[in-house]
Amino acid sequence: MEEKARVHIFVSGRVQGVFYRKGAQKAAQELGVTGFAHNLADGRVELVVEGKAEKVRQFAEWCKQGTPFAKVDHCDVQFEEYKAEFPDGFTIREFGF
Repeated sequence: MEEKARVHIFVSGRVQGVFYRKGAQKAAQELGVTGFAHNLADGRVELVVEGKAEKVRQFAEWCKQGTPFAKVDHCDVQFEEYKAEFPDGFTIREFGF
């Protein structure tokens, strides 16, 4: 059985209003990982992603660049225990505050 992983990511910089969450959703779907992305009140984007370990790592790398209009200043990636928490794929949530 292939190793599974989960990451909790906080991205700062110019990442709101530049289709970052939509780009993350597209990347997640292409990689076959599940989770969510949402904006935070302080201007960051928070993402939680689960799936095959290699695909999760690839997604985390995508987050460091983002969409063409984004300017990522910092990408904090924290690996967590896999929970199989997202049966509905990858969703974009409204503001998380």
